[in-house]
Amino acid sequence: MIQPGFKSRPTYEKLKPDPFAKSNIVIVDTEGSNAFVDMAGAASAEFLARTTMMLDRESASDDAVASKVRATNVGNVWTFPTLETLIARFDSVLAISKMGTRIYVAGREPLVGSVVKTAIAHGVSYTSVYREHRGSLKRRVQCVHCKGYTENVTTNPVRCTHCGLTLLVRDHYSWRIGAYQGVCIDAEKPGEVPETKVDFA
Repeated sequence: MIQPGFKSRPTYEKLKPDPFAKSNIVIVDTEGSNAFVDMAGAASAEFLARTTMMLDRESASDDAVASKVRATNVGNVWTFPTLETLIARFDSVLAISKMGTRIYVAGREPLVGSVVKTAIAHGVSYTSVYREHRGSLKRRVQCVHCKGYTENVTTNPVRCTHCGLTLLVRDHYSWRIGAYQGVCIDAEKPGEVPETKVDFA
């Protein structure tokens, strides 16, 4: 259940081109590619020429998505077979990027979180990354007990894939680690676990 009043829960806006950026890095998945195409419609040819697009594994296997993105006349399009390889390349690109580089990300929340987490590691504030959520509400959850991550979480509670505890998925989110918190739901009364519900499909 999404809990009201959590200030750390991410909020998103639509992508918009920064005309003053000297270069742009855009990272998207299949759903996020539509956000980029929408932004490209409001962008100048100069903006697009200064833009490098990075598509994650879903898009890489979908020729229609790649063709749609290339039709915007974006400067470069790179595709990656996995999110991990994309993030590794993004990390190396950031290491040699110069002042004036703008970062955009659109797609499912684990993708957005991974990109922002990497940017933060390079000293970029999460507030300066343009973010738009599109697609699934699946979450990346960190167990506060063993610190392991459980990916693509749709239910609440969920079993930690590392230590096996049953976790309440909280709405508390950390941009630094790119994940929501999961806390043991039956710590006080072991075995007393509420019905599992799909909350983040």
